[in-house]
Amino acid sequence: MKNIARLRFAHLPTPIEELPNLTAALGGPRIFVKRDDQTGLAFGGNKTRKLEFLVAEAREQGADMLISAGAIQSNHCRQTAAAAARFGFGCTLVLTGDKPAQASANYLIDHLFGAEIVIVADRKDRDQVLQETFDKAKAAGRKPYLVPYGGSSTTGAFAYAFAVEEFMRQKVRADWIVFATSSGGTHAGFVLGQRVFAFKGKILGISIDETENDLKNHVSALASDASERIGERINFTRDDVLANDKYCQAGYGVFGEGEREAIHLFARHEGLLLDPVYTGRAAAGMIDLIRKGFFKKDETVLFWHTGGQPALFADKYSQDVIKP
Repeated sequence: MKNIARLRFAHLPTPIEELPNLTAALGGPRIFVKRDDQTGLAFGGNKTRKLEFLVAEAREQGADMLISAGAIQSNHCRQTAAAAARFGFGCTLVLTGDKPAQASANYLIDHLFGAEIVIVADRKDRDQVLQETFDKAKAAGRKPYLVPYGGSSTTGAFAYAFAVEEFMRQKVRADWIVFATSSGGTHAGFVLGQRVFAFKGKILGISIDETENDLKNHVSALASDASERIGERINFTRDDVLANDKYCQAGYGVFGEGEREAIHLFARHEGLLLDPVYTGRAAAGMIDLIRKGFFKKDETVLFWHTGGQPALFADKYSQDVIKP
């Protein structure tokens, strides 16, 4: 794995903190948090780890601009725009949704980093517009590098394989790692890292928007493909992927009572901020599972915080977060 190109700019290792007040409030297993919201690039987040590998690959290919896609308040796009600015790339972002009346949160930050923004109203048109944007840049003589949605490629997956190694070196025992899963790159990295570095605990992804079936299929395939780039192929199966899709039925980015309670519990018991889309939903799932006795009382659960807090300040969420 040491032969994989990487630019080291994330603030690593991210700290691990115990959450004793939240543990007491829930009366359940011992809870820790891994602070990947502190990776350092543009308010941090899990995509910064992936961009260490993706930007290095872009450089190796001679690219002069980064092109990617996401929702209007995409954490991935915010960090991609920041990496482009830091390493001298141009940047174009294809963002899905209604154009905000005024720039706020991640959308505001994208502009600060000088990214060119292309708005696509309907998500079903995103991939077509993304390809057209890429082709247009090439036709204009640019050398674009397509950063995959969510950084979810074999290259991006390496980041969380190494993150497992980092965690194990921190000597904090965990029976479970719980995190938010969506496009599958972080999840695939965890699955690969679990096998390569012999992590004995279980790794559970709380789905933000994908079905458990789709996650098991996609993540196992992506982890298998990533393994082939570092040595002999490991054929991961669906059974190697733990995912729970019971908390995403409302749809992507739909803020509900579960997310609101999770954000308030983490804030008021531990002074720790979650975001309304990803970590808020994943934490809501973890809290519900604790209350249902899914985790044993004597187990230790590590919540892997993937960032995203700027979305708290988006007009779409800010008032609902503090709603009584």
